[in-house]
Amino acid sequence: MATSRTRRALVAGAAALAIGAAAAAQQRPESLLPPGFGDNAPTPTPSPAPSPAAPAAPGAAPATAPSVAATTPAGPLPPLPPLVMPTPGATPTPVAPRYEMPAFARRSLAQLGPSDSFAADAVAGADGRYLERLMRRLSAPLPSRWLQIALRRLLAAELVTPAHVNGADFAAERAWLLLRMGESVAARAVAQSVDLDRVTPKLHQVWMQAALATADPAALCALAPGAGDSERGWIVARAMCAGLTGTGRTQPLLADIRRRRVASGIDLQLAQKVMGAGLDSRQAITIEWAPVTQLTAWRFGLATATGVAVPAELYDTVGPQVTAWRALAPAIPLAERAAVADRAAAMGALSSAALVDLYSALADGDDVPAPLARTANDLRDAYVGDSLDTRLGAMQRLWDAAETPAARYGRLILTARAAARLLPAGEVEQADRLVASMLSAGLDRTAQRWRGHVRAGGDAWAMLLLADPDGGARGVSARDYAPTGANAERKKQLFFAALAGLGDVPAADLAAEGERFGVPVARADSWTRALDQAVAGRQQGTVLLLAAVGLQARGWETVPAASLYRVVAALRAVGLDGEARMIAAEAIARL
Repeated sequence: MATSRTRRALVAGAAALAIGAAAAAQQRPESLLPPGFGDNAPTPTPSPAPSPAAPAAPGAAPATAPSVAATTPAGPLPPLPPLVMPTPGATPTPVAPRYEMPAFARRSLAQLGPSDSFAADAVAGADGRYLERLMRRLSAPLPSRWLQIALRRLLAAELVTPAHVNGADFAAERAWLLLRMGESVAARAVAQSVDLDRVTPKLHQVWMQAALATADPAALCALAPGAGDSERGWIVARAMCAGLTGTGRTQPLLADIRRRRVASGIDLQLAQKVMGAGLDSRQAITIEWAPVTQLTAWRFGLATATGVAVPAELYDTVGPQVTAWRALAPAIPLAERAAVADRAAAMGALSSAALVDLYSALADGDDVPAPLARTANDLRDAYVGDSLDTRLGAMQRLWDAAETPAARYGRLILTARAAARLLPAGEVEQADRLVASMLSAGLDRTAQRWRGHVRAGGDAWAMLLLADPDGGARGVSARDYAPTGANAERKKQLFFAALAGLGDVPAADLAAEGERFGVPVARADSWTRALDQAVAGRQQGTVLLLAAVGLQARGWETVPAASLYRVVAALRAVGLDGEARMIAAEAIARL
């Protein structure tokens, strides 16, 4: 029965994920494999071809590309090992599988991607080597939900491959960044947008990471037969795929893995668990987590795929992107996904509608933990309560139950459409959070109905001015904003920066007002010059990547106000006005 349940969990997880839809270059390559697989002998990385210097975030310009560990602020180690930049000849080129599709059905490397979420020419005029350096240096996830959403749409779009890079390699860089952002499903879709016989060594490595992040070991089977014997993860993958397909070669391959000491410990146990989920398997594997002190992508992916619960304390050893991986994994029980869903939504990995659907499914389930059952009941009352007081009270309880800043913003996302169903009437005490809630889901015009029902100079007033698609901040001075609380001065700075970026501060007053609020709007450095150059070239994709570079921070508390000004102005200049306004309003909402 246990084996049967495991098999059903694996098949269901892989099928659901199929329907639903790396990091810094190192001076010394490191293995992509998790602990337990041994270390491959390092080979020197060739000097890259000349390309424009990639600007770092304002105030922090590293001389070399940081490692993945450096891209996560001090604290838990990230789950993703560095991406090996293969040396020509050092990594055997995978044997191309026999191609059975007609020539007209093959996908071109000149333009690829799984969606039409962005203009195809968004990066067409840029140097691909420069864009790859920007992506490798980018610390993710980002502090801004709306910037992450825009960046995900860009990276997942069917883009024209920029100059000087191979299309498959560029897809690998896009997928790797998406993985670090927590966007596992989008990353897998980007990787799989390349035909199998055109997969490069770099994409080969990222393909495995995407399959593990989505808990879909079956996705490895397309490439496993042609993988070289120098990569231990793929050696084990071939054995897993043999078990999943029931070819009868599982036991010889497993014996070879043990004889050569390719894998051991829990990494091999989890692989055997996958093998045991195949047809006619007689394996029964017990997983022992006691000796494990570090969670890796391999362990997360295989454990999740086979229905093995990962101990909660191991999630403390990985980066925040795994929070989104967990929320997006259908093989994980709903209650466990709900525990991290608010934080994943705050990152931008879950929409408001997806978050509501998750909690609604919980309400219809059995054996739901009491705290989650109360949350589901409050959510129902927030939407369909029989009075205004009932709905507001339910929303208030949902907001107050959140314990961290990310979870608090996630709860605003959860109640966005419930807030939109309320009719403005007089001054409501919760107006600030109601407006922030609606704007967290992009309901800008609906939120504008509250314009005459909020306190002038308060947070809701400021957010409505910044988010108004009709430019309602004309003639408003940043001095009119009078926030309260511990972050009042910080909010004033960000409000001025956002107003200036939206063009609502007269050019003649910009420098003087910037000095008054302590925002150096005239400051110039390599990042601002690169941003200005991208704006002049009308390169939306490059502007978005540079905007993400400029807003790298632990949270909105440490985002430089001058960077917000530059980002908002640049996004507006290249036609991304909606994104600019949502980011501006988010800056106020999340402090």
